[in-house]
Amino acid sequence: MADEPKVKTPLEPAGDDVLSGHTYDGIQEYDNPTPRWWELLFVGSILFSPLYILWFHAPAQNRTLADQYEASLAANLRLQFGELGDVQADEPTLVRFMNEPEWLKVGASTFAVNCASCHGKDAAGISGPNLTDDYYIHVKDITDIAKVLREGAKNGAMPAWENRLHPTELILTAAYVASLRGQNLEGRYAEKGNEIPPWPGTAAGAEAPAEPSAVDANPAEAPAAQAAAG
Repeated sequence: MADEPKVKTPLEPAGDDVLSGHTYDGIQEYDNPTPRWWELLFVGSILFSPLYILWFHAPAQNRTLADQYEASLAANLRLQFGELGDVQADEPTLVRFMNEPEWLKVGASTFAVNCASCHGKDAAGISGPNLTDDYYIHVKDITDIAKVLREGAKNGAMPAWENRLHPTELILTAAYVASLRGQNLEGRYAEKGNEIPPWPGTAAGAEAPAEPSAVDANPAEAPAAQAAAG
């Protein structure tokens, strides 16, 4: 009778393979560790993740794709400020821009980049006061918003933006801040300042216009809106 071939048992690894010594439900496994480059890549991704979170998701950083889009859209609109002509920070102008969403987006973008770190992305206040209620510290009428933006307040705690922003950009930002009133978001601190009368052309207690979102805007519609604004 011919010799039958010898059958290897599970405890006899073939060739140079080495068993790990672990047994699961009677099944053994070879000791084949993951490649070193894979392990280094895995560890590196873990070490990189806190930096990624701090860069893209920390409060008031505005580095997400949506934030970059809003900033780019606002920059494009600023190139077209000339269509507005010589605007003044008076009451009729501010009330007008409060109700023109296309231009209000410019003010919203400027606020997000320069003001959100103190007043919060929703303007409910962090170190700066809540801008969504009826209480104001340095504002008695709507034109004072542009004045505070331009000249600053509280010995520099509120910086002056006159030499940092385009004059029209200041006006649009003031209009945006005015539009936030009436949302009455819960802030970190109790109301600061004094309650003042409602803005001209608005009913007391009426809700402010919805905060604009540049992500929802259709850039193709901008020229028509800007022509109407002019």
